[in-house]
Amino acid sequence: MSALTIFTDREAKDPIWQSHDAEAIRQKLSGEGVRFERWEADRDTGVDPQPETVIDAYQHAIDRLVAEKGYQSWDVISMRADNPQKEALREKFLAEHTHDEDEVRFFVEGTGLFCLHLDGHIYQILCEKNDLISVPAGTPHWFDMGSSPHFTAIRIFDNQEGWVARFTGDKIADAYPRLP
Repeated sequence: MSALTIFTDREAKDPIWQSHDAEAIRQKLSGEGVRFERWEADRDTGVDPQPETVIDAYQHAIDRLVAEKGYQSWDVISMRADNPQKEALREKFLAEHTHDEDEVRFFVEGTGLFCLHLDGHIYQILCEKNDLISVPAGTPHWFDMGSSPHFTAIRIFDNQEGWVARFTGDKIADAYPRLP
């Protein structure tokens, strides 16, 4: 179940707000300029969906977002627990960073935890199947895929270069809860 947990950026122990309600999550994040939506496929993607099947099933929603925001490219990424690079990738994504473009992810299946560092707070968004999140350009954040990752996501980009991170060097991510 999707969730939003908010902490201060000085206290990682006790959250100041938490919800599993998609509409409450959307409203809270919208106030910070973060887009959170729920999408539905127009067809079944099956078990272990292939990239072409995923894109076809969500093309209607991608087209709507592209028309609104002018995004230029998209692809599908899958991560599984048997990926030999999972530990190195997890460590890389757990380092606080920013992007020069929005980071847009739609979860076709599985789970991931986006952590945003905004205005003295840490917003932890547990994204699951059917969740779209768009982290605005320049927002310090990190991502946790867990020690046994399992997800398929659509990535949507402003440019053809794809994922380009600018690491902040701040170790704040080390203090906050992670996925098991």
